Amino acid sequence: MSLISFKPSTPSLRKTVKVNKTYLFKGRPEKLLTEYQQPSSGRNNTGKITIRHRSGGAKKKYRIINFKRNTMDVLGTVERLEYDPNRTAFIALISYEDKPKEYIIAPTDLKAGDTVMSSEKAEIKIGNSMKLKNIAAGTSIHNIELKPGAGAKLCRSAGTFAQVLGANEAYIMVKLTSKETRLISGDCMATIGVVSNSDNKNKKIGKAGIKRHLGIKPTVRGVAMNPVDHPHGGGEGRTSGGRHPTSPWGLKTKGKKTRTNKRTTKFIISRGSKK
Repeated sequence: MSLISFKPSTPSLRKTVKVNKTYLFKGRPEKLLTEYQQPSSGRNNTGKITIRHRSGGAKKKYRIINFKRNTMDVLGTVERLEYDPNRTAFIALISYEDKPKEYIIAPTDLKAGDTVMSSEKAEIKIGNSMKLKNIAAGTSIHNIELKPGAGAKLCRSAGTFAQVLGANEAYIMVKLTSKETRLISGDCMATIGVVSNSDNKNKKIGKAGIKRHLGIKPTVRGVAMNPVDHPHGGGEGRTSGGRHPTSPWGLKTKGKKTRTNKRTTKFIISRGSKK
């Protein structure tokens, strides 16, 4: 995978860096595996804005991804790799002899024509999915379940992966990309390999118009506002916004810990290095 830069024939192209997608399928997605997605514009079910700066954007259909990888003990062939506008990772269309087709998150180095399989104990091969207790220590994995049969929740975005460290009774120690080490049930499914499109973090959009195509509206900084509009507003000259960064409603932000799920704290061995 590589990045593409452009000759500066326009001001925006001077700074644009894109991910090379020439090897991806250029047609429409599999019709039976797509569904209409009502744009929310950042609003909840009562019509109130809960996520600011969201609106518009290009039309897109949702691709139904099999995060459970529950087509067991059947050899599948990678028909093609596709771009998915709903996520940063690429997806792969898998076809079976006697089963319906399905989309999965495509790992790095997976190509059209390769074979993948989901099994309780499959071969350690890129794209294969199996139970955590049957994966050797040191293996890179992604698409990890937190509850058996509930579908993958961890390591689904571009370039992410986790590493199996070892077993601890019925649980497996896994080190995440964030350096967090946690225990996950050995009966949970995980997929071998690293998620595709690892260069996604290096791309540069280049102009504001592309942000609007993605459905993101402009954001005004709090320090550029008046005191009546934001806690960071006002002051003589340019100011940094005060000692404790806050949201427009006065709640602490930028560094304040928001994790409240004490029920699963016992599964976290270490939270990783502090920045």
